[in-house]
Parts: sequence; structure tokens; C-alpha cells
Amino acid sequence: MIKKILIILVILAILATMGLGVFLAPDNLAGCRIDEGPGGSGCEKADAIVVVSGGDTAARTSEAVRLYKAGWAKVLIMSGAAADKTGPSNAAVMRDQAEHEGVPRSHILLDIKSNNTEENAHEVAQIIKAHKFSSIIAVTSGYHQRRVGLELSRPLAGTVLVRNHPVAQDKQWNGLWWTTPSGWQLAITELVGIIKFYTRGE
Repeated sequence: MIKKILIILVILAILATMGLGVFLAPDNLAGCRIDEGPGGSGCEKADAIVVVSGGDTAARTSEAVRLYKAGWAKVLIMSGAAADKTGPSNAAVMRDQAEHEGVPRSHILLDIKSNNTEENAHEVAQIIKAHKFSSIIAVTSGYHQRRVGLELSRPLAGTVLVRNHPVAQDKQWNGLWWTTPSGWQLAITELVGIIKFYTRGE
């Protein structure tokens, strides 16, 4: 009897862990053929692709460039202040990477002020409103995607369609995130951030 209970508990723990990974990384483009570009219901083109720095910033930038090259949007918005205040902003580094990967500088907008996810959303929202964009695709790491989507949706509520598209895997996050202490640390940190988002109010 005890053995059966333990087996059930293990199965429930596995299902809960899988569910947590899915919850943190919503992907509104999951049913789309990314490399074939936009087309069909739910797979429409956006006005801009927003990339938030942090974690594996290079992987996030590359995924945004992949979307850009496939025709998902004509503009990239790079968001993030300098991690090292004596050097260039994360956004500028991301822009340089995107340029190196073939995106014209004239198609890239920068937010160089943001130091955290809430600030990312606020500053990016100002850029989006200034350019009168009506739809965006938000790109970040899987563990961070839910919170980025929530934070962006608040200042853009009712005016801009926000779709999520996380990086499939990067140096910090993949399908086996739950096998490492760092994976659990990231997951728990994001859950706390999401709870704070809902308790913070408007």
C-alpha cells in the first residue's frame, strides 16, 4: 500500500513539474511554422518583436532575429540597461548582435534604461505607443516568458496585442530544467515574481 502511495506521489510530482514548465513558458506561436513566416489564424504578422535582456541574452536575440528574418515583424525592440554601468547597455549589445546577424540598424529600436522586468515593460510600452504599434511578439527565455507577457500586457491593455514566444532552450533553461538546482531557482524566482505582479496592483 505504501509503495503504491509513493508511486502515485512521484507521478503527481512529475506531472506538477511538467505543468510548471509549461506554465512559465507560454508560446502563442506554438502552432505556427516559425521559419515559414506568418500566415493563418493565430499566426499573423506583428508590428514589432520585443526582446528582453538578461540570462542568455545572446540566445534571446538570435531567436528574435530568426523571427525577423522569417517575416514576423519589420521592427525589433531591444530592451535592457547595462549590466556593467561602465559599458554599453544590454540593448546596444543586442542591437550589435542583430546587425551582425543581418538586421539593418534602422529596423532596431532601443530601450537602454530598464534594470528589471517591470521597467522593461514600462519603457517598451512607451516605445510601442510612440510608434502606434498594435501588435507585438515578446521573446525571452522560457522561465521568464510568463512574467514578461504579464508585465507587458498591463501598460498595453486594450490597445496592443501581446503574443509570447520563448526561446526553446538556452544556456540556463531547457526541457530538463528540473534536474538542476539552478533550474529550480529560476522557476521559483519567476513564480515569486508572478505572485508579486498580481499583488502589486495597477
